[in-house]
Amino acid sequence: MKKEQLGEALRDMVIEKLTEKKAQTERSLAESEKSTAKARFKAQMKAEAIDAITEELNALDLWTRVPPQSRRPRLSREDLAATAMRIADADGLDALSMRRLATELEVGTMTLYHYVRTKDELLTLVNDAVMGEVVVPSHMPIPKDWRAALTLIATRTRAAFVKHPWTLDSNDDPPIGPNSVRHFDQSLEAVAALDIPLADKFDIISLVDEYVIGFSRSERNARRSDAIDNEDDMIDYVSVLIDTGAFPHLAALTDEMGLRSLWQKVYSSLRDEKRFARNLGRLLDGIEASLRAAD
Repeated sequence: MKKEQLGEALRDMVIEKLTEKKAQTERSLAESEKSTAKARFKAQMKAEAIDAITEELNALDLWTRVPPQSRRPRLSREDLAATAMRIADADGLDALSMRRLATELEVGTMTLYHYVRTKDELLTLVNDAVMGEVVVPSHMPIPKDWRAALTLIATRTRAAFVKHPWTLDSNDDPPIGPNSVRHFDQSLEAVAALDIPLADKFDIISLVDEYVIGFSRSERNARRSDAIDNEDDMIDYVSVLIDTGAFPHLAALTDEMGLRSLWQKVYSSLRDEKRFARNLGRLLDGIEASLRAAD
């Protein structure tokens, strides 16, 4: 091999090695950056989790915190909760703010911070006031029969949601207050006579609560006026979908009774006042049947 050819071969080899080393370095840097980004993300998630726990602990502190002492306290937590509920009932949850509440109570905004330190604490206070309407009062004994007891509790829960529908838009999992604990305690009392494992009792309590919450959300949405105002638009939209042939069962019902008549029956069903009790009964029938099968 000539000297020139040997030099070119060595140069090519060096270039190849340097190129490979460069690629390895770039991959290493990319992995390092990826690892660093991952570490930053984990740290951020941990920080957010700590913040959430701190906020929840602060909200729980609301119930044990000693209110401002004076010869004649001007406000109480009950005053704050009642006024806040009145604002939310009239104008929705978005209208509730510390400033609006202070105006309604005719006090300075800073005065409220002696009682509740954050908007989250205010929502905790208000949510627990709503739960106070769910709790069965002491003068009303809880039935010994588990079905009657759960029906009573479920009916009171739904009534609170009907009266305060904005509750369904509040925090998904607000910190529990005393009335929330009372509700759970009364639910345990309702199923206490059942000779089943504690885990099954929890299942039954949760199932009934979930039915009430889900039903109440659906009922709240159905009561909104836009469901009626936009009936023609909805019928036109569904008609176009049916014409695609992708909805055979809906098409068959439409052929049988007409789409407008069918849609009116849908709205009527959603607004049927007896639907809650009827389907709660079916749910309890299923629970009772499963209990009998387990014996």
